[in-house]
Amino acid sequence: MFQRIMDGIRASTGTTVRLTSLAFAAGLALFVTTSFLCAAAFIAVLQAYGPVQACLTGAGIFFLLTLLAGLCYVAYKKDAEKRAARAAKASAQSMLADPMLIATGLQVVRAIGVKRLVPILAIGGLALGILASRAGAADDASAEAAE
Repeated sequence: MFQRIMDGIRASTGTTVRLTSLAFAAGLALFVTTSFLCAAAFIAVLQAYGPVQACLTGAGIFFLLTLLAGLCYVAYKKDAEKRAARAAKASAQSMLADPMLIATGLQVVRAIGVKRLVPILAIGGLALGILASRAGAADDASAEAAE
């Protein structure tokens, strides 16, 4: 059971490192390209209209690029949250169906005893309820903010 968890962490870490390095390389190339395009636009506008209009044109270009990058980030983050939620549901279902986990739970119950375990489970259930209500409130607040 723990080996599967560790393998999953290793795989996701390796994927994250590779994707981060690719994103960095693409970002660097985009930065250089954008710099040359902005320099060409600046010189063209400077020769035709003057320095103030050239600076405003450069600021407008960078503002549009910033908006585009922000929209891409928001779309990617929403997609990643949806995938993470689906993976968490699948993971929770598979862990509860794992016979090793059930056997470990039974051994814990035998070792601690039912009389001692009931208050622990009651406190754990209360804590879980509080966390679930906070998570639900945070989701509601983010949904209202998005509208």
